[in-house]
Amino acid sequence: MSRHIFIDGQEGTTGLEIHERLRSRSDVTVLQIDPEKRKDEGARRELMARADLVILCLPDAAAEEAVALAPAGTRIIDASTAHRVAPGWVYGLPELAPEVRTAIAGATHVTNPGCYPTGMLLAVRPLVDAGVIPPFYPLTVHALSGYSGGGKKLIQAFADHDHSGKSPDWTVRTYALPLSHKHVPEMRVQGRLEFPPIFCPAVGHYYQGMLVSVPLHVRVLAQRVTPADVHAVLAKRFEGERFVKVLPLGGASTAPEGFLSPVACNGTNRVELLVSGNDEQILLSARLDNLGKGASGAAVQSLNLMLGLGEETGLTA
Repeated sequence: MSRHIFIDGQEGTTGLEIHERLRSRSDVTVLQIDPEKRKDEGARRELMARADLVILCLPDAAAEEAVALAPAGTRIIDASTAHRVAPGWVYGLPELAPEVRTAIAGATHVTNPGCYPTGMLLAVRPLVDAGVIPPFYPLTVHALSGYSGGGKKLIQAFADHDHSGKSPDWTVRTYALPLSHKHVPEMRVQGRLEFPPIFCPAVGHYYQGMLVSVPLHVRVLAQRVTPADVHAVLAKRFEGERFVKVLPLGGASTAPEGFLSPVACNGTNRVELLVSGNDEQILLSARLDNLGKGASGAAVQSLNLMLGLGEETGLTA
């Protein structure tokens, strides 16, 4: 029996990517809204009532309004930032902790993780749970994303510039300089940290793909550990996980000439974790597709769990 899905905001980058992952499946049917009625509350509410699951791909304020508009009991996945630390919402990252997958499967309201937090949390949370990183650790997160993560406006801005050297200042751009990026609250809450991390994101002149890096000073960790110890914690935590791969220690085989590419997971729902460093300093790195596991792939993974379908259905590891 095919399940009915309504994507509210299907015309946006994430909505289009989700639809692309669902359109060829026989176990789900995407309900279509008349383009002229995509902002009509009556038409949207009617489709929400018909749907087995609603996915919101809207700006934060519009997502909050959509939740209020939905009939009681409507099962919702919200891809916006609006509910990522809200009470009553399950954080949609099944690999975050052993109990999360079951919580997603039984949830009415699931909030999609942010792309940057996905990489950071999968690298950090197991070490917090294992007592390696203390909750009060002054965490710093550096990250680089393709410009597709910024939506239509940023995509167009980068499309207006090229690699010819005419606009070299658009090669890489650091942003969120006031240290108040909207992803920081979920990093703190879902990472079980007492203080918000310093988050330093940048966007590069390429379409998609992401690297998230977290440096650690061994001397101020809760335990005296080596890179091998940290690698062992992550390898044990994610053993058997289809969409999280812990790379060999040090990364020599995955970082040609010492350079780690941000695009190797593009087109997949995979996150790759790398541990490198020495006896005094450790570097955690996560690589993922910001449009895949960082957005649409994550939503489809939660959809599969919520509807009792195979978790990997429609997704590439």
